Amino acid sequence: MTAAQGVSLPPSRRSRVSARVRAAALALAAGTVLSGCTALAESAESRGTIVVTTNILGDVVENIVRDEANVVVLMEAGSDPHSFGISARQAAELESAELIIANGLGLEEGVLRHVDAAADQGVPVLAVADSLDPLPFTADGAADGVPDPHFWTDPQRMAGAADLIAGAVTENVPSADAAAVRSQAAAYRAQIEELETWMESEFAAIPADRRSLVTNHHVFGYLASRFGFTLTGAVIPGGTTLASPSSSDLDDLAAKIRAAAVPAIFTDSSQPDLLARVLAEEAGLNVAVVGLFTESLGTGGSGAESYLEMMRTNTERIAAALSR
Repeated sequence: MTAAQGVSLPPSRRSRVSARVRAAALALAAGTVLSGCTALAESAESRGTIVVTTNILGDVVENIVRDEANVVVLMEAGSDPHSFGISARQAAELESAELIIANGLGLEEGVLRHVDAAADQGVPVLAVADSLDPLPFTADGAADGVPDPHFWTDPQRMAGAADLIAGAVTENVPSADAAAVRSQAAAYRAQIEELETWMESEFAAIPADRRSLVTNHHVFGYLASRFGFTLTGAVIPGGTTLASPSSSDLDDLAAKIRAAAVPAIFTDSSQPDLLARVLAEEAGLNVAVVGLFTESLGTGGSGAESYLEMMRTNTERIAAALSR
């Protein structure tokens, strides 16, 4: 037999050789996958962890940080930040974080003691709203002089929040590339500034005598201040969804709605709108009840899965309801 003719193996032996070849190939492939997974795991472990309390700020932080740190968001879409409570696992994540980013000004009522406990153990905490020139609640029924935590309804303040977040990350998360974080923050801030310009254009179409806001609770003080709306009142008095209106509160609000010829009551998509509907029906008010995303991002397909999307959806709904 010549070399060109090769070596002919018995079928049984050919089968054994093929089996060994396949086994070797599978082992090589598995080793490659394991190596890749190990590298990814090591990469994730080498990054610092930032824990964010609300999903609105969580989206902003993720856009600024990207791959420079692990971002853990405590509140899932649709959560009410006033009543949200955390698990033991989430409490442990707060205490082991390199940085905590919270809304501040008492918004996360059920989370604050855990944030304070982590801070007592030395975890740095950025309370964003505290550093953004907070406004007091100004609508009737809200506590006089108490600072309003709902700053994100003003995109200009959210642009300032992007700068605060970038500074806190570069200062407290050593594994994050400071130049990358600053660059990403600048790019995201530019998107927020584009949003503000667009919102001004959309709101400009609303007649001056219809720029009155009635909401489920006092959540739009910053938006009203930035874009020239009047806060006529809220179904639930004060700045928290945990309060309850009295019958006299509802009677007073109905009178204000009639006097101002308000065409719509805006409710939070994460909260039942029953009170607003009962108010409209029993008072004989010819108003629409319109759902907005006010304190939480929406779930998939809602049109409010990110901060920028949420603000655009709310703007479109407000403009349409008040212009009708």
